[in-house]
Amino acid sequence: LFFWFSFSHLILHSPHLFHFVVETEAEDMSGHWGILVSDPLLQNQFTQVELRSLKSHFMSMRRESGRLVMADLASKMSRLKVVGENLSEEERASCVKDLHQNTEEEVDFELFLKVYLKLQTFANSRTGSSPKNSSAFLKAATTTLLHTISESEKASYVAHINHYLAKDEFLKKYLPIDPSTNELFEIVKDGVLLCKLINVAVPGTIDERAINTKRLLNPWERNENHTLCLNSAKAIGCTVVNIGTQDFIEGRRHLVLGVISQIIKIQLLADLDLKKTPQLLELLDDSKDMEELMNLPPEKILLRWMNFHLKKAGYKKIVTNFSSDVKDAEAYAHLLNVLAPEYTNPSTLTVKNPFERAKLVLEHADKMGCKRYLTARDIVEGSPNLNLAFVAHIFQHRNGLSAQTKQQMSLLETFPDDTQDSREERAFRLWINSLGNSTYINNVFEDLRNGWVLLETLDKVSPGIVNWKIANKPPIKMPFRKVENCNQVVKIGKQLKFSLVNVAGNDIVQGNKKLILAYLWQLMRYNILQLLKNLRFHSRGKEITDADILEWANSKVSSSGSQSRMDSFKDKSLSDGIFFLDLLSSVQPRAVNWGLVTKGVTDQEKKMNATYIISIARKLGCSIFLLPEDVTEVNQKMILTLTASIMSWYLNHPHEERTVGTSDNESGSQLETTSNSTLDDSASDSSVDENGSM
Repeated sequence: LFFWFSFSHLILHSPHLFHFVVETEAEDMSGHWGILVSDPLLQNQFTQVELRSLKSHFMSMRRESGRLVMADLASKMSRLKVVGENLSEEERASCVKDLHQNTEEEVDFELFLKVYLKLQTFANSRTGSSPKNSSAFLKAATTTLLHTISESEKASYVAHINHYLAKDEFLKKYLPIDPSTNELFEIVKDGVLLCKLINVAVPGTIDERAINTKRLLNPWERNENHTLCLNSAKAIGCTVVNIGTQDFIEGRRHLVLGVISQIIKIQLLADLDLKKTPQLLELLDDSKDMEELMNLPPEKILLRWMNFHLKKAGYKKIVTNFSSDVKDAEAYAHLLNVLAPEYTNPSTLTVKNPFERAKLVLEHADKMGCKRYLTARDIVEGSPNLNLAFVAHIFQHRNGLSAQTKQQMSLLETFPDDTQDSREERAFRLWINSLGNSTYINNVFEDLRNGWVLLETLDKVSPGIVNWKIANKPPIKMPFRKVENCNQVVKIGKQLKFSLVNVAGNDIVQGNKKLILAYLWQLMRYNILQLLKNLRFHSRGKEITDADILEWANSKVSSSGSQSRMDSFKDKSLSDGIFFLDLLSSVQPRAVNWGLVTKGVTDQEKKMNATYIISIARKLGCSIFLLPEDVTEVNQKMILTLTASIMSWYLNHPHEERTVGTSDNESGSQLETTSNSTLDDSASDSSVDENGSM
């Protein structure tokens, strides 16, 4: 009773505290149900991820001084990237004053959003940037101000889904989807279709045993499916920075199409890789160009393939894009004549009307079995997404390249087998792209050499650490400007206490693979440890170490009654996956269906467990980029990231903690009692080189 009177007195005399308590609780609940804004027009300007991020900034700003008034916004909003980087404080103050004259008025969250939108619009007009159609094959963070969709694209993607998922046992009752309706956006609301589509694009990405497929799913189960989908989409290379599970649950059309388009693109371009299609070596004029071809993004290889055949056909122009360069359909006519001369129609090249020519091109493609993804209208209107899909489908069906020769085989054999480096490059590339940098990277060794993406990544990991005044933005023509960027990258690395012995910026510019991988590992590891340090408030500012993560994992598994244990992050006994299944079960008892777990004795059983572990972790909410092989072969670096991601999820979900075996006090003291170990602590049980030193 005394407490209640004291609390009532405090609320009465400190009304802002009441708002803080209510909004903090609302913020906590928003993790599952989304942040709601009373103005529907305002709500529709943002995704749930953006709302959560902005709400976090808003709460932080208000917490600093107990209240937030209009006069504070000009300075405090400098920390919001688009607004802070492109507008001066005077310009922000002027905008705020135009919107609201009373500078002493207290700001609530909706007013905060209105001010942010106005500043964002002003900043975009200053930089000349404009929102892009969100249904495009995204290479940057999803924009929020344009919510239109292409009906033609929707129809094309629905046809793709109907074709590739027609035989799926669970989905067959929903298929075929009618492209003329909004049925697609209703079907995706339970998350199953998108998970299945990811597995069509990159088979084996999701262990389908982890998908919730009951006839009627509760909100929690739907949320789990969407979480699994989003984390798996990131793991195959999709950009989903500003998309949350609530956006799928609500069936937000532009965001749903944006993700579907990326998944389909990844599927269609999968064969544009020298290892999968060695015949692509035929495109080379000189064997010295082989490494350049290997480093090209799939779209560029597709264009090179198309121009290779157009040159044989005597077509004089060079096709550089899948839009304006193919609008007249002439390039298509020549391409199909080379690939399938038996169906050539002389009228295709003599007809004057581009629309009529486009129709004849599609008739030709139909005879080849390739009339998919676009209409004659899409060709003449230059739809880049659908034209790319059309050409990629033709490549898959009939690429017109010679059978693999002994010369090509011997040329491929001259390149070293860098399977381990390739796996690490893949993990780092996907991680960097998941951060939402302005530049999408296709190849770590090639795309990081100018230093810009590394600076962007450093700024994401440690905001404010980059001196942008001395950074050089691409395109960078002068080599010394690239060196300047990379010198700053090395300098910041040393500031963050990375091991960078005898490393200079020029080593990155030269594309030294070993050094780049070592730097990226230390950067990823630093990011993981900082996230854990920020979450684990009990550590009282102490640095989190590898030993802390190891100790936490063993403690959680032990507290759940299991006998399994991890001696280090390269403990070979981890290959059966049982320890990680025990760990996942200890942090969320309902996560693992033990009836689906194998004994992990044979290689096949180990792989089944590893695939299940990765899907369950992603379903919980872990953003991880490892492959099943990383578990079965006990890749030390990836094992550390997996363990740390599970720990991060656990610390982020205090309500889940109470359903586990230990009390808050017991779990809270974990890191207080763990010694401050160094990089080469026995927890990692590794040499300095294995920890990423150079």
